[in-house]
Amino acid sequence: QGRLVESGGGVVQPGGSLRLSCTASGFTLDNTAIAWFRQAPGKEREGVACLSKGDDRAYYIESVEGRFTIDRDIAKNTMYLQMNSLKPEDTAVYFCAVDLFAHCWGIYDYWGQGTQVTVSS
Repeated sequence: QGRLVESGGGVVQPGGSLRLSCTASGFTLDNTAIAWFRQAPGKEREGVACLSKGDDRAYYIESVEGRFTIDRDIAKNTMYLQMNSLKPEDTAVYFCAVDLFAHCWGIYDYWGQGTQVTVSS
């Protein structure tokens, strides 16, 4: 049974940085599409970043472009979201997700439990 376990959330001041981690067990992150989603209070869940299956091409929503970086370490079977220049509007619960079959933004097979990120002074 596959599983994703997240860590790295917390409280940070505007302009600060956080790195979220998501470790997979029961399957490999190699040759999969990986993504980070977030859900703010009262809002729908949105895809923030995706790393495509096969070519490792990264996609970001406009509001995080240039500030967030998605990547993965196959040896550690862990994916990351490096978040820099954080803004209060980045406050949300962040979820990692893995799609074993599609390139990006398909139907994800595994989800992390979510980790809270709060950007506040």
